[in-house]
Amino acid sequence: MLQFESELVGKHAQFGYLQDKLKNYGFCLGGYWDYDRGFFDTILSKQNGETIYLRLPFVVISGMLDSDDAFIQFKTPYVIKHIANYGLDFDEGSLLEATGFSQFQTPVDKDAEIQQKHKWVQAGEQVVGKVLQYLH
Repeated sequence: MLQFESELVGKHAQFGYLQDKLKNYGFCLGGYWDYDRGFFDTILSKQNGETIYLRLPFVVISGMLDSDDAFIQFKTPYVIKHIANYGLDFDEGSLLEATGFSQFQTPVDKDAEIQQKHKWVQAGEQVVGKVLQYLH
């Protein structure tokens, strides 16, 4: 995981408005959200089973995350690399995987080492720059 300094840290936004705008840049609400916190994810690179994501973590400062009216505050953004699992998972989710009811398998490595750190931090900073245009 590569955290990087950004003007995004501490900025506030209305969740529904921002979520709608960030879809234009491939962002989606990350999987492990809760009513008081979450993150937006987008893919920076995907090759040979390795995916590099930009993750924008936030906390909810007003309302609950399942409401478009919730207000969020951003934490430090970071870049993370997942290495895909091409085999079958042999756990309680395996049946869902095999039958097609689950879209994702558990990565082999959820926080793999990132080569060319400067390159990926710079790529993340460029995307964050686009996000900042929607914040006051």
